Amino acid sequence: MKYKRVMLKLSGEALMGERNNGIDPTVVKHVAEQIKEIRERGVTVGIVIGGGNIFRGIVGATKGMDRITADHMGMLATLINALALQDAIEHLGIPVRLLSGIDIQKIAESYVRRRAMAHLAKGRVIIFGAGTGNPFFTTDTAAALRAIEIEAEVILKATNVDGIYTADPKKESSARRFDHISYQDVLEKNLKVMDGAAIAICRDTGIPIFVFDMNKSGSLVAAVQGEALGTLVY
Repeated sequence: MKYKRVMLKLSGEALMGERNNGIDPTVVKHVAEQIKEIRERGVTVGIVIGGGNIFRGIVGATKGMDRITADHMGMLATLINALALQDAIEHLGIPVRLLSGIDIQKIAESYVRRRAMAHLAKGRVIIFGAGTGNPFFTTDTAAALRAIEIEAEVILKATNVDGIYTADPKKESSARRFDHISYQDVLEKNLKVMDGAAIAICRDTGIPIFVFDMNKSGSLVAAVQGEALGTLVY
């Protein structure tokens, strides 16, 4: 394995499968199986998951809802996804803990960095729910922040496209994939890999981001091995 400690960033939409919203149990199981595989190869794993498949805060805000209220609803949506993934991982016999950015003690442990590091030292997978616990910050920013805090070597950004392209490859056949690209170029070209705050955090701390297609069988293992099946931002 090229990386021994990774932060996996999953979007809420990644759990939908072919559905228009909600959670597809088959997809969740597939994700859990890939996580199990890298964990059994000695990799410690942190996961940040979004909630867009259930509720996207900005959509509520544009319909007249208070943005802070909407973002809190979005945080709760990430916890629903996190609970589903936690259950799937546990069913595979892998120890896992859910740490929440907001206090919700009957469902998850509250996030404390020392607690997270202790869980990782014991070989447990950690899922970070509720983002940073603050409105106006995306789960991309949460992934960058938590990756630094747990001393991850890379952020693995799982998408449904095998990397970063000059244009949408599903719309433009001439779109070219970048094998690697700098943080600054991602920001200047407005490539929408992660939000600007997350990219800036990674740039300032030097943590690389690897963008790959999680839907392909064995792709997570290949990503952790450092295979060139996506785009490296560094």
